[in-house]
Order: sequence, then structure tokens, then C-alpha cells
Amino acid sequence: MSNTIKNRYEILFLYDIKDGNPNGDPNDENKPRIDEETSQNLVTDVRLKRTIRDYLHQQGNDIFVQEKTHGTEGHIQDAKLRANDYAQDLDLSKVSIGEAQGAIAKNILSSCIDVRLFGATIPLEIKLKSKSQKGSITYTGPVQFKMGRSLHKVKINFIKGTGAFASKQNSTQKTFREEYMLPYSLIAFHGIINENAAKHTLLSDNDVLSLKKALWSGTKELISRSKFGQMPRLLLLIKYKKANFFMGDLDHLIKLKSELRDEELRSPVQYKIDLSLLLNKIEKNKEHIEAVEFAHCDQMSFCDAEKDLELAQIDKFKNIDVV
Repeated sequence: MSNTIKNRYEILFLYDIKDGNPNGDPNDENKPRIDEETSQNLVTDVRLKRTIRDYLHQQGNDIFVQEKTHGTEGHIQDAKLRANDYAQDLDLSKVSIGEAQGAIAKNILSSCIDVRLFGATIPLEIKLKSKSQKGSITYTGPVQFKMGRSLHKVKINFIKGTGAFASKQNSTQKTFREEYMLPYSLIAFHGIINENAAKHTLLSDNDVLSLKKALWSGTKELISRSKFGQMPRLLLLIKYKKANFFMGDLDHLIKLKSELRDEELRSPVQYKIDLSLLLNKIEKNKEHIEAVEFAHCDQMSFCDAEKDLELAQIDKFKNIDVV
């Protein structure tokens, strides 16, 4: 593992979905989450972190927050049992709760990239010297995202269809399937990588590289029935050289512009993204910036070609390797 990061980063990530449900609300019939005042689509940071975790796990990384079973009956582990997976090399008959806690924490941080990224609250219940003792480990994650929000108004479509099976035994009536989906949503996430919290979770430069790839490829490769069709459109990372500094509100510094009404949008070719406010702010703060990394898909276009990312009047722009 490379050294713990020393710099703060700021992240802007845009992705879209067509004819899907990017984040259903279980308290509202699993409908896509909507801000009722603005009609914008909302996606929780937890949903984005799940996407990242799943991709990293598929790539062979150990993930602490995952569904695992135990015992012959296949019961799902709780957090205490999951933590005990990292106590296997300890002689619990010879250590105190503090020593056990420190050893388990070390094992989890060295093994689990999601804890190094997002932190965790890990409850412990350990049988020490024939006596059960409790404790906990808490890490504040260096990587945090705000709630994702679409850059335009959306509308929800209600779809109803028939299932393949009968509604009950000896019935001639099939079950009905009901679901809610969005014809289109372009979603923006704003995030921070905090170098101060990284000292405690040992977040490394390699971990940040994995995060970038997971944001891009994990979003694209989330091939479930409700998420199939998600596509990454723009990823921008600002690496700061000034300590404890970041510009903030990156998601408020971009605008979607189109001749169509918001609810008519179905594809990136129907709009352009105005980056002028963002690029101007980067220009004003460039003495605090070490580098600006970016990736965007071929379909994404910008309002002013002369102020496109590749042509911005900043010599610190470089492409992100997201493959």
C-alpha cells in the first residue's frame, strides 16, 4: 500500500439513466426519489457508495460492508460477527479488550478498502478469557458525498404489466407487476476527500485511483433491471495543494442548457453543459490547485468550445485513467 494521501480532493461526478430507477424509496412504493418542490431526482450518497463497494468487490478487493452468511442455516452476519472475521489470528485468551480492539482495527484497515474510503462504526462483542466484552471502533470516512441531484426536472412514469405466475393456487388470473421509472435523469454528485480523516483510515493514493475507476466503471457496469442503462458522463477531480482548502458547491457551478423542456430530455445529445462558472472559479483559485483531472464521454458536449475542459486556460488539466 502506498503512503497515506497528503492532499485534499474535490469531486464532481455526472451520470445519467434512461428508463430506469436510480434510487428507489422503500417508504414510498420504491418510487424514484423526488424533491417535491423542484421536481428534481434525488439519489442518496449511500446508493453511490454501494455502487462503488460492489465494483471494488468484483475487482477482488475485500469489502467490510457486505452481506455474508454464517452457520449451517445461512443466517446473515450482523456487524459484530463481521468484525470478528478480523480477529481470527488473535489469541483472545491472552489479550485485553483494548488490545483486541486495536488488533481488529488494524486488520480491518489493512484489508477493507471501503473502510479506508468511507469509514465505519464497528461494534465489537468479543469473548475474552471466558468473558464476553463489548466495545466499538469508529472511523469518519475521508470520502464523503452530498445527496445527488438531477440537473433538470424529471417526471415519473408508472408502468403496469402482467407476471408469469398465477395470483394464487387454482387461479386463472396472473399476478400484476407495477413499477415506477424515470424516462431520463442526469444526476450530479459533489464529493470531498478529506486528507485529515485519511490519516486515521490510512487512505492511500492507490485507494483514490481505485475510487476514480469505481465511480466511472462501477456506474456503467451496474447491470440490474432498474439500473441497466446508467452511464458515466463527466468525472472531475481537483487536487489541492493548500491545506484545509476547497472551493465547494461544484454541483452548483454547472448548468444544463437545452431548447427542450426538462421533462422532454432523453439523451446527452439534446443538451449542453455550461461549465463557465466552474472554470472561472478554478481559474481564480489556481494558485491553490495542484492538478485538475477529468474524464467525459464522447456524447457529452459543452456550451462554449473555447472553454471546453481540454481548452481551458489552465495548464493543470489532465485526463483521468478510468479504464
